[in-house]
Amino acid sequence: MAAFDYKKEYKEFYLPPKKPQIIEIPAMNFLAVRGQGNPNEEGGAYKNAIGLLYGMAYTIKMSKMGNHRIEGYFDYVVPPLEGFWWQEGTQGVDYFRKEDFQWISLIRLPEFVTEDEFEWACREATVKKEMDFSKVEFLTYEEGLCVQCMHIGPYDEEPDTVRRMEEYIEEQGYETDFSDCRFHHEIYLSDVRRCKPENLKTVIRHPVRKK
Repeated sequence: MAAFDYKKEYKEFYLPPKKPQIIEIPAMNFLAVRGQGNPNEEGGAYKNAIGLLYGMAYTIKMSKMGNHRIEGYFDYVVPPLEGFWWQEGTQGVDYFRKEDFQWISLIRLPEFVTEDEFEWACREATVKKEMDFSKVEFLTYEEGLCVQCMHIGPYDEEPDTVRRMEEYIEEQGYETDFSDCRFHHEIYLSDVRRCKPENLKTVIRHPVRKK
């Protein structure tokens, strides 16, 4: 039986069209690491956060190979890396001020992962990988009403896609709704190590509200 793939089963969340659309995003559970600074910094906090997230994600996925049994476990493909991004005093994000980024890096958790199972995975990963996973948290987040769009190309060209999203919501009678708990959101569908910049696929999502 094929492993459950969230990207395929929930295409409305992970494979939107290149034309902007309005969508309601329900509550989901995530592995999350918070940080700040330029994500491109070699050996920086962002790259370290990604390592922690994947270390935990694969500890949970591969639990089936060990003695620990998680109730309700089903085989699945680890969901894609995601990120919430913001800068103090800025609506949305300013791509030219990467050093000022505040971020939360995320990987979605399967529904069977409770907070207790998360705590087990943190202990297990700490022992097996000899790393400190204390920065990883169990985060439940309900994003609510959003506009989203598939961006294809380099990350630095995202402003063009964002402008199209803003034009669309204006036409539809919405406005962006950024706050201290609603953020610029990106979902990374491509492996940047193996994909040409012009072919990168990134879901961009912004919170909105009716005018």
